[in-house]
Amino acid sequence: MRENVRLVTRMQARDMSQTELAEQINDAVEQLTGRRGDASDRTVRRYVSGETRWPQSRQRVALEAVFGCTAEELGFTPRAKRAQGGAIVASDAQHPQEEPVHRRTFIAATTGTALAGMALPTVGTADVRRLRGELDALWLLDDQEGGGPALEGRALTLSEQAMSLQRNGSATQRVRGRLYGLAAAFTATAMWAAVDSRRLDRAQRHMESAITLAGLSGDGQVQHEVWRYATALAAHRGRWHDAVSAAEAAMKTSAHRRDPMYASLSHARLALYLPNAGGRARAIRALDRSAEAFSRADLAMPRPASMGFFTRAELDGLRGITLLRLNRPAEAESRLHRCLTALRPEQHRNRALYTVHVSLAQLRQEDVEQACATAAMVALPSGSTAVGAVRHLLGTFTAQLNSIAPAARATRDWNQHVSSDRSEKNRV
Repeated sequence: MRENVRLVTRMQARDMSQTELAEQINDAVEQLTGRRGDASDRTVRRYVSGETRWPQSRQRVALEAVFGCTAEELGFTPRAKRAQGGAIVASDAQHPQEEPVHRRTFIAATTGTALAGMALPTVGTADVRRLRGELDALWLLDDQEGGGPALEGRALTLSEQAMSLQRNGSATQRVRGRLYGLAAAFTATAMWAAVDSRRLDRAQRHMESAITLAGLSGDGQVQHEVWRYATALAAHRGRWHDAVSAAEAAMKTSAHRRDPMYASLSHARLALYLPNAGGRARAIRALDRSAEAFSRADLAMPRPASMGFFTRAELDGLRGITLLRLNRPAEAESRLHRCLTALRPEQHRNRALYTVHVSLAQLRQEDVEQACATAAMVALPSGSTAVGAVRHLLGTFTAQLNSIAPAARATRDWNQHVSSDRSEKNRV
């Protein structure tokens, strides 16, 4: 016996198990004859192994319906004709017991009549890989420059593409689950882009859709991603208890339980919001758990590109912001400097945001001149989409500066700088 490589290749292209193929064969037989087929995973195993070289007629036509090609193209070989008593007779004649179920229907199917009504575009791993590549590109852009309306719109378009394949294509359950996961990840990316550009009402609508899609996907990594973006949305709205609840939801996902890297990020984001929700002592414990989990993580393990930002630098940055919220500005500044030193050069958005937090930590220590000098260093490349988030944080710095040192010369200079910067933007 020789393995049916052609059939195996077709199944792999659809990410189809033997049990799933048996179910689809039975569905096709039912559509063709009105009676459900009786194929099992053992039946398919015999096809795959080469033990069955030419399936019986109803299953053969059902296979052709499932894959949209002939049995020969699936690697099956018709029974060879052989000589018998001087006449050439097909060896199929020796199998009169083979069930002639609705023979005319099968003949019509093999000529395309029945198959034309059943055929749907096949959706397989190639489609999933293509959409995954698009998602990786969006995550890379967000990591470098931040979100914005253009990124949000592109993510929503790709989410709709994934759902269109879901609705209009023929796919296995595993492929369908991955399509739901991709649609959820694209929608979550749109949510994050809207948060980053301070379009919070739009982000709220995206979040509700992303949570539903992530639940349908059953993908713990996607569910973790959606909930951690939800924490940021709640925090931007000042709903600190909601942010804590979203962080706790991320900790209930399978990704948190199975991968210390995800657990580290879960604990770090929980710590980030606890100080404003009245959980100061718990925030310290969460920071310690985050550091401990990160130390156990296998940094070389393959993970989605959405986790590429979470490095030791990011961990220090999140710890620094949490310490600042715990009113420990000197420790916060130290951690934030460590973060900035280790950030990759292309991480422009995060560099800008963490630099503003350094200025806030310096301001809390009443080092007003240095705080203003640090804030003045904040810059983003021309065309960056993260302006909304950075501008909002600089507004927070300006408000705190005028509250802490309203009469200081550095404050007057900073206010003039802000005013002239606004005038310049208005002219543009």
